[in-house]
Amino acid sequence: MRIDLVTLFPEMFAGAFGSSIIGRAAACGILDIHYTNFRDYATDKHRHVDDAPFGGGAGMVLKPEPVYAAVRAVQKETAAYEGKRRTILFDPAGEVFTQETAKELASCEQLILICGHYEGFDARICDLADRLISVGDFVLTGGEIPAMLLVDATARMLPGVLGDDMSAPTDSFYGGLLGYPQYTRPRSFEGKEVPDVLLSGNHAEIARWRREQSLLTTLRRRPELLSRAELSERDRVFLKSREENGIS
Repeated sequence: MRIDLVTLFPEMFAGAFGSSIIGRAAACGILDIHYTNFRDYATDKHRHVDDAPFGGGAGMVLKPEPVYAAVRAVQKETAAYEGKRRTILFDPAGEVFTQETAKELASCEQLILICGHYEGFDARICDLADRLISVGDFVLTGGEIPAMLLVDATARMLPGVLGDDMSAPTDSFYGGLLGYPQYTRPRSFEGKEVPDVLLSGNHAEIARWRREQSLLTTLRRRPELLSRAELSERDRVFLKSREENGIS
């Protein structure tokens, strides 16, 4: 997958994308990450990319011309991806990014991510994007951190990125539920024991326990997720019995 980041601060991505899983995916060619600084497309001698808002108000607003020129240059350079890419702008008014969004975007061959900054951007920049995406109901200085988050979550869905292809399906939210508790050595720690079932060698029982624990954790901590999770009839019976008995 090709990732094009249109940003004023490409240096912000060095740490996040130069190490760990994303770094390895880039090193082996699963991810092809490119940066375009839209300041390079500013036309005045001082290379201004922002200006005061019409109508007055605090802060500065990103001008449309440099961003349009930068995105169109990327699109022209990567014309072979036409129809197989998505151009995304990070905006508080966008759809909230979820695991389902990550799965969907993983089917694309190219993502162009537009990272705004400062007080905001000229509203006409929205027309460049196929989708507006928000990462939550809070304020950040720019779109760079949301872009890191989106790339990380989406890359995990790509074959070969994780060491074990079964890792992603066991992540929290993959099927709409929170994950089950995990344990490793030592078997006993400060009086707390690893559940016996995990030491039994009975893989069917372990799978059942993990599923039930995932259901219980979701029921206790994020019950609203259950309404849109992928639940079997057995899951529903289990949840009903726990609710009737006070969860525990």
